[in-house]
Order: sequence, then C-alpha cells, then structure tokens
Amino acid sequence: MRFSPWRGISWASRRWSLWALLVALVVALLGTLIWLSGRYESSMVQSRLEHDAAEAVADIRSGLTRNLHTFQALHAFEQTPDAWRARAADLLRENREIMRLEWRNQALQVLGAVETPYRFSVFERLGRGSMEADVSLTCSTASRLSGPTYSTSYFLPQPDGMGMEVLDMCMPLVLAGRVTGYIVATYSLQDILGELVGKQLVRGVGLSFTEADGTRLALLGVPSRGSRIYVAQQLLDLSGNTLVVRMERRLGTPALFPNILTALVTAMSLTLLAVLFLLARDMRRRQKVEHDLGEALAFRKAMEDSLRTGLRARDLEGRITYVNPAFCQMVGVEAKDLLNQSFPSPYWPPELADMYQQRQQVRLSGKNLPQESHESVFMRRDGTRFPVLIMEAPLINAVGKHTGWMSAILDVSEQRRIEELSRASQDRLQATARLAMVGEMASLLSHELNQPLAAISSYATGSLNLLQEGATAPMATSFRGGPGADHPEPPLSEELQLAMRRIAEQAERAGKVIKSVHDFVRRRDQVREAVAPRALLDAVMPLVSLQARKLGVRVAIEVDAACAPVRCDRTMVEQVLLNLSRNGMQAMQGAQEAPAAQTPAALHEKVLTLRIRPAASRAQSRWVEFSVTDCGEGISEQVAKQLFTPFFTTKEEGMGLGLSLCRTVIEQHGGFLGFEPAQPQGTIFTFTLPVALAQTTDAAAPNAS
Repeated sequence: MRFSPWRGISWASRRWSLWALLVALVVALLGTLIWLSGRYESSMVQSRLEHDAAEAVADIRSGLTRNLHTFQALHAFEQTPDAWRARAADLLRENREIMRLEWRNQALQVLGAVETPYRFSVFERLGRGSMEADVSLTCSTASRLSGPTYSTSYFLPQPDGMGMEVLDMCMPLVLAGRVTGYIVATYSLQDILGELVGKQLVRGVGLSFTEADGTRLALLGVPSRGSRIYVAQQLLDLSGNTLVVRMERRLGTPALFPNILTALVTAMSLTLLAVLFLLARDMRRRQKVEHDLGEALAFRKAMEDSLRTGLRARDLEGRITYVNPAFCQMVGVEAKDLLNQSFPSPYWPPELADMYQQRQQVRLSGKNLPQESHESVFMRRDGTRFPVLIMEAPLINAVGKHTGWMSAILDVSEQRRIEELSRASQDRLQATARLAMVGEMASLLSHELNQPLAAISSYATGSLNLLQEGATAPMATSFRGGPGADHPEPPLSEELQLAMRRIAEQAERAGKVIKSVHDFVRRRDQVREAVAPRALLDAVMPLVSLQARKLGVRVAIEVDAACAPVRCDRTMVEQVLLNLSRNGMQAMQGAQEAPAAQTPAALHEKVLTLRIRPAASRAQSRWVEFSVTDCGEGISEQVAKQLFTPFFTTKEEGMGLGLSLCRTVIEQHGGFLGFEPAQPQGTIFTFTLPVALAQTTDAAAPNAS
C-alpha cells in the first residue's frame, strides 16, 4: 500500500482540530465555572440582603406594637391632663421616633399634647389644624375597626428649610365597650428607620421607606450607586397604610474576584490549562510510542497468523493464556472457548483425559523444565482424533521469572498418513513378490506333477482293464470249509472297478486343475464353455461328500431348474465351489455349540447348503447365483476387513490364498464374490456367473451393428 502525504496532513489537521476543540471546551468550562461562582456569590449576597430586610421590617413592626402597649398603659387609670402630659413627656424622651403625642376626647378635641424634646415642633410652620381632616379620617377608621389605624404619610416642611415625612397613628380608648377618647401619635418615618431597626442591620446599607411606585419617602444612610448594587424590598403592612421597606447594598470588593471561591476557581483553571498543555506534550510522545508498539504488535501478529504451527501458552496453574489461529484451526475450537481453560482441555480425547491430566500435573509440579518434545493425540470438535508433536519449554518473562509454559504443536496426521501409505505400499510390494514366487512355484509344481498324475492315470486305467479282463475269464474254483463243500471263486467286486475309475477320473481332473492354474499364472487365454450349473456341482460332490462324512456334516442341495447354462472355465469354477464348501465345513467344526436348553434343535445339526438360482439383482436374469451357506460362528468385523487379502488366514496350516484366488477367478468371469451373515448364525458366500445365452448375445451385438 502506497503512503500518501495528503493523508498524513489530513490526519494531522484533524488531530489539531480535536485539540483546539478540547481547549475551547476547557476554556468554556472554566469561564462557566467562574461565572457560576460569581452568580453563586451574588445569590448569597442577595439572600443575606433579603434576610436583613425581612428582619428590619420585623423590628419596625415589633417597635410599633411595643409603642401601642405603652400608649395603652398611659390610660390604665383616670388621670388629669397635667399628669398625662408629664408621663407622656417621659415616654417621648424614650422613643425618639414619636414627634407628637395627643390625647383627644370623643369629639377629637385635644385634651393634652406633648412634643418630642429633641427637635422644634414639627407643626411650627403649617400648624396642627391644617392636618385635622387627615386625623379625623384616621380616627373614624380606628373607631370603626376598634383598633389602631395609621394614616397615609405626608410631608411637613421645617423652619430650617428642610422637611420630613410623617404619619399619624390613632388608637381609640375604650372603656366598658364604649369609646371614651383617642390617642394620636405622629411618627417620623426617618426616625422609625433609625430607632426601631437594629443597628447591625443598618450598618453599611441604605435603608428607606418607599411607596408602591418607588417614590422614596424616608432614607437612612447613603444611597448606593454603581453597577453591583443589590436591592431587597419588603412590605410593611400597617392597618390603614402599607409602606415598602427598601434595603440597598453595594459589593465593595473588586468585580474580577468577588470572593476567595472565585479566586480559587480561577487559579484551578489556570492550573488545569497548564496540566492540559503538559498532557498534550505527553500525549504526542505516547502516540509515537504507541505507533511504534502497534507496528511491532502488528508484525508479530502477522507472523503468528501466518504460522502453520500451533502455539499455546499456559500459566503456572495450567490455564491457557494464549493460542494462535493455527492452533484454533487445528483443534476446531475458537480462542474464546480455550482461554482460561484448565484441565481437562476441550481437545483431549475422553478416553485419554485421565492419563493426560496426570502427565500435566507431573509437568506442572516441576520448575524450570528443560525443552522437550513428545507425541500425543488431540481431538477436534467433530470428535476426530489426530496425532500431534508437542514441543514444550518453560516461559520466562522479561525479569527472568518462570511464569508458565510455551508449547509449539505440529499436526503430524499427514506425515503419519504418508508413512502408512509407504508401509502399505511396502506390504503390497512384498505381497506382489510373494505372489510372483507363488506363481513360479505353481508353474514348477504343474510341470513336476503332470508326469506323476499321468502315471497314476495310466496305472489306474491299466488296473481297470486287467480287472475287466479277469472278470471275463473262467472263474476259479476253490473249496473252502469242510470236505464236500464246493464254492466257486466270486468275480471281482464292481465297487473296486468303480473305485479305480474314480481314481482315474480324479487324476485326470487334478491334471486339468494344474493345467488351469498353469494357464492362470501364465495369463494364457482360458477355454470357457457353456456348462449346466448342476454339472458343476455334481463334479465336486464326490469330494465334498467324502469330507462331509469325515466331519459329520450333512450337505443340502437346492438347484432351481430354471437356471440356464453358464459360460465359464469349468475346472476353475469347480475349484471355487470345492474351496468354499471346504471352508464352510471347517468353519462349522470350530463353532461352539450352545446348550440344548437355550438353542433350537435345528442348530445342533451341521448342515452345509449349496444353492443355485437365477440372480435376482442382475438385469434380465443374465446371471446365475451360486451360494454356500454354513452354520458356523460367522465372520467378525476385524476378519471381514482382510478376508480377501492375500496371505491372510485364520487357519494354522493355511496359506491365505484360497479366497483371494477364488475372488480373482470369479472377477475374471465378470461376476462378483461376496459374503453376508446367515440367520440365526453362520455365513453365506455368494458368487455369480454369466449365462451362456447372454454371452452369445453380447458377442453377436457388435456384428449386428
């Protein structure tokens, strides 16, 4: 893959863009923190101011209520106007916020009046009479409500050119449920703020009375000016009048750092920016190291993935800590199913798991084991077993500590298969050599046995001729027994003549067999003729019957009359029938008979069944089926796999060539030789031969075309 510089520039620009975005986010975050800190400080100042304003209103209301109780105490008993004025004067000296105190009768006529000693009369310029209308209205309201009532505030100019805002309070005097007079008190709004509000509340703030529209009526302190002014307003709800108490405060500290919290947040922000710069520099170094490490890991991963050798790592407890793809593919199990797996491993064959576990425990019990290799057998997920070669060595980390074991596993199944094929090829070569030797021996024996067999046949023929001539000569007379007993010599037995003819026939047949074997070995054209199936059976029956009588076997023959003549080499097929019959009778000799109580009576009898019938599985009945059925033990699966292998035999005196030659003879005729188990026990050997008519038709077909 070619490297493009534009791609590097694009990646660098994206990376710097991400860093710029991160810095912008950090700056925005820090700015937000500072702003939130300022807002928090402002909210705290505003909350304290609201609390102080509420306490100021509570102090004013408490002071006014306390004054009402004092006014009621002045009239606790009947007294003269002079005595009332004396006590009222004392009261005004204690309460500087009251400018004038009056005692009036039911008709609002003044019975007594006292003014504050701390200033000139507030009504000096306008006179008290100018405000009678307001007083009359306030007292009417108080009489109707049966309680103290406050008038609206009004301005009174003073002789010094200044003025003040005052309000009147009218409280009815009730005796036995009847209004007997009124107390009228004139309050200075500014003095109410100065006298009734706690000194700690008015320190450093501007406190004033305002109307609902914001008009300032009275002020205590200096009004605040500037941008960072905090204002709190509370309602002073009096009977007949409602005033607004306004409290103002200016934050006198610098606006950039209003308090220690904001300074700390700012310092932390600057520190965070410095840390961010250091982190960016460290990140660049880390990225370079990670890039180099990633390339190294990718190179190692590519090497591990390209290996055909399985790699497996175990810790000191035997748990799998690493496997490469080749090992996973080898055992057919995914890496996630192998990691952290202990004993038994999922790729161990169940029948070998105990032995493997003992071996692993012995290996894990040692320390710093030397490098070793051994062969084992693993199991794939589908259950198939395969041989492996394991090379295992201690796993040492960077500090020289033994942390586990590292194994390299090779799948040697292909190597074992090649070795098996090589051994099989060697066995076949040896079998071929032995067969060649057998062929040479057969040729030699056929040459050497022809003369003795010809001599036997000649002697048997001559003996038979002599026997026949002796039978036609005058019978000799001999006398046996007591005197006078005359018995003629009996002629030679006809059975002896039959025996001599059988000797001659079998000698001639043996010669034909040897000749056929000789032709078979020499690969000469064999003479095939049309032969009735029954004739093939009759030819071998004398020898079969002779051996059957010797072994105590009954021979059963079943021949289907519908069988057509077969085209074959008569001598070789007869030898096949004879060989299969002898094998069946010998198999029944080795069978173990079951107890009579457990086995049907039919199974105690040794029966050899020879059956000839048309082959049902061949098309158009062009084949004849020959079968030989015995009642022996049957053929096991292991023997069945090698039954037709040359030189394989289960007999001590056998050579292992009989069934192999029989199958070769039948296959040269185009037929098939096989076997199957018989019921309830025994084996059925079956072979097929083509009928003579089918062979003639097939031979004439090319000429017809």
